[in-house]
Amino acid sequence: MLPEIKKILYATDLEEHARPVFRYAVSLAERYEAKIVLLHVIEPLSPSAQSLVASVLPEGEVESLRDKGMQRVRENIEERLRKFCRDELGMDPSDCRIVDDARVVEGGTAATILNQARQVNADVIVMGTHGRAGVSEMLLGSVAHKVIHRSTTPVLLVPLRT
Repeated sequence: MLPEIKKILYATDLEEHARPVFRYAVSLAERYEAKIVLLHVIEPLSPSAQSLVASVLPEGEVESLRDKGMQRVRENIEERLRKFCRDELGMDPSDCRIVDDARVVEGGTAATILNQARQVNADVIVMGTHGRAGVSEMLLGSVAHKVIHRSTTPVLLVPLRT
């Protein structure tokens, strides 16, 4: 029996070079009549950076700035989706329903992608990779490397041209 693809988790860093990766997610969604869940992960500040920020800004202001930043990211995603629908699909953005859900989540990138894939019952994860190899990947590991080696969900990696 062939696998069904009904839910696609598209993980993005929102950089300009990510558009070709999104094209793959959209192509899969159209071909399989699947839903796309767009995910952008924001890495939290390190404990020392959090301490520094807390020493300079009042606690309420820190939360307010964080919330405003998250809202700006959501607005950026919405604008990019409208532009993609208009430019790439030739559709009126108000009629374009290519993304079922857009999530902005704070956490470690690879772990959050895997957790969100489980939460949404993704049939496939689509993400870009810089394709860097060598000592830096052995010591640190790239997000894509961590995801493909820990995921129980199939992963489509699209090379990024930066």
